[in-house]
Amino acid sequence: MSAGPIGAVAKPIGSFFAMVLDTVVATFKPPFQWREFIQQAWFIASVTFGPTILVSIPFTVLVTFQFNNILTEVGAIDLAGAGSAYATVTQIGPIGTTFVVAGASATAICADIGSRKIREELDAMQVLGIDPIHRLVVPRVLATMFVTFFINGLLIAIGITGGFLFSVYLQGANPGQFIDSLTLITGSGELIHSQIKATIFGMLGGFVACYRGLNVAGGAKGVGNAVNETVVYTFVLLFPVNVVLSQLPYALGLLD
Repeated sequence: MSAGPIGAVAKPIGSFFAMVLDTVVATFKPPFQWREFIQQAWFIASVTFGPTILVSIPFTVLVTFQFNNILTEVGAIDLAGAGSAYATVTQIGPIGTTFVVAGASATAICADIGSRKIREELDAMQVLGIDPIHRLVVPRVLATMFVTFFINGLLIAIGITGGFLFSVYLQGANPGQFIDSLTLITGSGELIHSQIKATIFGMLGGFVACYRGLNVAGGAKGVGNAVNETVVYTFVLLFPVNVVLSQLPYALGLLD
């Protein structure tokens, strides 16, 4: 008897959370796979560095241009630095990180684990008594968290630099006042909040990628389908999470 549509949805969700729980438990299980962690961190950084730069530039130009137009209309172009810093730290950085995690790092991880799955390497590891979660998933999830922390920082740095160049040289903002107003409404609290969000995005993207890679079926075509699904699932998951994490500190009174 068929479990119906509810059962069809509940089963993969349940298995996903079961994998997440197994990963959390395995994280504290010795020995830690340092070599795999370093290799994966380097690999993820290599596939995300270029997309990070390409994503940050159009976001910066679009947000800075529109915001500076408003400031120009009200005669407050000297506050361009404050607007650029706030927009970059609170939104451009985390949203850009979402695109990079979903489009680059998560797909690469899914393709790697999925290829191992169809070559039956994971089955061979289990026969040898090696836990694939501990050996493969844990270092990849942690490596994604580690790299996305720095991806967000890079996005913020590029965003503020691009905002400065665009505001000063194309829209007539004063360079000194731009720099002076950077911390007017954006402080260490907003920066820490942004970095925490980016790290959580990396964790969730790593979990989704590893889950789809571990459950690949249907040969090489199945790997391709899993990679495509990873992008969609990661986007679907990270955007509502971004909304919740953006509002939560203000609701709790942690940020003004």
